Amino acid sequence: MHRVAVLALEAVIPFELGIPSRIFGAATGPGGEPLYEVVTCTLDGQPVTSDAGYTIGTDLDATALTSANTVIIAPFHTPPSRTNQPRLAAALASIAPGTRIVSICTAAYVLAAAGLLDGREATTHWAEADHFQAMFPLVKVEPAALYVDNGDVLTSAGGAAGVDLCLHLVRQDHGGAVANRGRPATVWCHRGGTVARRSTSSCRCQRPRPRAPRRQGPGRWKIFTGHCRCPPWQAGPG
Repeated sequence: MHRVAVLALEAVIPFELGIPSRIFGAATGPGGEPLYEVVTCTLDGQPVTSDAGYTIGTDLDATALTSANTVIIAPFHTPPSRTNQPRLAAALASIAPGTRIVSICTAAYVLAAAGLLDGREATTHWAEADHFQAMFPLVKVEPAALYVDNGDVLTSAGGAAGVDLCLHLVRQDHGGAVANRGRPATVWCHRGGTVARRSTSSCRCQRPRPRAPRRQGPGRWKIFTGHCRCPPWQAGPG
C-alpha cells in the first residue's frame, strides 16, 4: 500500500496538517479497500504546539519518512530561518530516492532551504511570494499557481490549495473517479485556471485575468489562478 508520511513541525497549522489524512484516507478502491496509509510524525516523536495554541501528538518520529512513498511537509507559522535546522535537514536527507516530496503553503521554505527547489518552479502562500523569491533566488516562484508539479517535488499555495494538490495526486495515482469519491462534498475534484485564488474583479492593480492550466512536459503541471497580487481586502467582488 502507498504510504504517505506527513511531517508536523513546531507552530504547525492544523487545517493544512489535516488535509492529507482527509484526502488520501478517503481514497478507496472498487471494493472499498483503502489505497493509502497515512501517518503523521514529528522530528523527534514528541508533541508539537500548533499555531492555534494546542499540542498535537504522535508516536512517530522522522524515521517514518524513510519508508514513505510520499512525504508531505505541513505548513507552519515560524521564522523562515528555522527551516534550516540540522535535525530537519537530516530528516529530509533520510528520505529514500524516488520518494515523492510535497510541501503545502509555507512548507515550501523547508524544501527550498534543503536545495530541493533550486532551478525549479514552485509556489507558496501568495503573501510570502516576494519574500520567498528574495530568500531563494534560484527558485522560480509562481505566485499565481494553485500548485506546481515537478514530478518528484510538488508545492502548493496556501490554505485550500493543499486540498487541490492532494486531489491532484490521487487523480494521478488512481484516476478522477477515485479522487471524486474521496473529495470533501463541497470541494471541486479539479479546479482549473478559471478559478481565482483571490478575486480579480475590480482589482486595484489591474493585472490580467486568470490563465488556463499549462502542462510543462511529462509529469509537470502548473495550475494557475490569476496574476492579482493585491490583498483580499483590496480586490473587488469576484
